[in-house]
Amino acid sequence: MQWPNFIRHAEGGSVKRLGESMARAVLVALISAVAIRAPMRAQVPAAAPQIKAVTVSEGVELHYVEMGKGEPVVFVHGSLSDGGFWNPQLAPFAEKYHVIAYSRRYNPPNKNKPQADYSAVTDADDLAGLIEKLHLGRTNVIGHSYGAYTALFLAVRHPELVCSLVVAEAPAMPLLAYLPGDEAELGKKALADIRAHMEAPMKAAFKKGDQNAGVGAFINYLSGDPGAWSKWPEEARRETLANAHEWDVMLTEGELFPDLKPEAVRKIKVPTLLLSGSKTFEFLRLIDEELSRLLPHNQRIVLPGATHHMFYEQPEKCRSIILEFLQGK
Repeated sequence: MQWPNFIRHAEGGSVKRLGESMARAVLVALISAVAIRAPMRAQVPAAAPQIKAVTVSEGVELHYVEMGKGEPVVFVHGSLSDGGFWNPQLAPFAEKYHVIAYSRRYNPPNKNKPQADYSAVTDADDLAGLIEKLHLGRTNVIGHSYGAYTALFLAVRHPELVCSLVVAEAPAMPLLAYLPGDEAELGKKALADIRAHMEAPMKAAFKKGDQNAGVGAFINYLSGDPGAWSKWPEEARRETLANAHEWDVMLTEGELFPDLKPEAVRKIKVPTLLLSGSKTFEFLRLIDEELSRLLPHNQRIVLPGATHHMFYEQPEKCRSIILEFLQGK
């Protein structure tokens, strides 16, 4: 069995003013590998590896693929996605590394039963279990979006398992409450707006069992258009909902944005690459700049012309930057 050719979508967002006297606007958008506009399909490698499964804790099985030999590199995907997000990167990285791409707990093709308190913290503990069960030792971890958030928690909770990090635009929302100087009020207002106008409606819908309305609240908020979700092609909506089960659990029995305090980030000592797009959301810029202030051993590279979808837009450039980082760490 091989990774399915899952539908992907390109994100967008809307600018929301946070006050009449404020000159700066913030794009209040949650980050994931989800569409606001046209659907895109992830490429499948010509010789896709076979899917394997490993039990990482009692009752939790994760599906993964692996290729190559050498130092371990684990890829972690974002929300409304799955391990197939990384298909185009596997073979090139496998020329020099032992690469593993897996699907997080409630993403296809996993069939795990819902458990309470699910969040990026749970995902980090699952990832630690995968690293331990596969006997990988200290591992290089590459995360995009919510997968990058997971990678940060892995480094905080299981530092002995991490060799280096690549953090590509993590939606580390709680850090917005701790921004310094002139950006302090901006960050707090952005966080409050997201909590009230995106997260709360999503929770309300999912708690009613209305997955369609929950995802719709997310898409409509990002788009700045209350009817955006209904304008999507039926196939795009169907494919997106197929990857939404993680939110069935997270938004009813868990936490979308578990707390991550600055002092915890400061304790991450491994070499870290922060990968950002120059045309990403202002919201992400604020978080990435805060991470660059907090992480003691980081370098930040901003890709000219790239958005949050840097791995679609500039896959070769992303790969060359990461390979150079891994070789020089």
